[in-house]
Order: sequence, then structure tokens, then C-alpha cells
Amino acid sequence: MIASLHAIVPLVAAAAPADVSLGGPAELLRVVLSLAAVVVMILVVGWLTRRMQSRVRPGGHRVRCIESLTLGAKERVLLLEVGERQLLVGASQSGLRTLLVLDEPVAAPKSPAAPQDSLLNFRDVLAQWRKRR
Repeated sequence: MIASLHAIVPLVAAAAPADVSLGGPAELLRVVLSLAAVVVMILVVGWLTRRMQSRVRPGGHRVRCIESLTLGAKERVLLLEVGERQLLVGASQSGLRTLLVLDEPVAAPKSPAAPQDSLLNFRDVLAQWRKRR
């Protein structure tokens, strides 16, 4: 086995280039341009992914989440509207569970003073920004 290794070592040494330069401005420029090309490719793929996702329509519009309430780190209660019915659903790590089926829809609470229209929350601003694109 050692004899076979001694036979391979000269072949590997002969295959390696003799004039290998490990520095210089040309090598630095090549590395910087390669890095810039990788960053540009990542940005282009991200842009294309966002464009393709905006063209995909989400599921039907028959199910709507009216309100949600977080109860714990992984537990939530959702008020869903399906057609004319409303459902109270519990969502946890183990799955979904119907808690209550409401025969009459819950009316939206009437707020005594409407919040200022000029102050939008972040989700509304983000939704308007996405619609413009």
C-alpha cells in the first residue's frame, strides 16, 4: 500500500501548476467581482421570487378571519366567517379545534371615538405599498 502511495505522489505533483501566485491586485479584483456577482444574483432571485408570488392568487375568498386573540406562545383563538356563519376556532400546536358555531353573526363593536385616519398601522401601510407595486 505504501508503494502505491509513492507511485501516486509524483503524479499529483506533476499535475499541480508550478507558478501559483497567491496575491496581487488581479487576484483581489477577481475575488471582489465574484462576490459582487453572487450578491447581485441573490438580489435578482429575491426580486423574481416576489414577482412570482404576487401573481399567485391566494385561496378562495369564502373564509375570512374576522378577529384573532393570542392566548399564549403557541395558542390562539380565531373568529372565522364562512359564508353566513361564524366559527370560534382554537389553534394550538396540536392543531385546530372548533370551539363554537355561532348561529347569529357577532356584530362589530362600535368604538366611541374613531382613531385618527392619518395614523395607519404598519400592516395597512405595507398593504398599500404592495398594491402600488
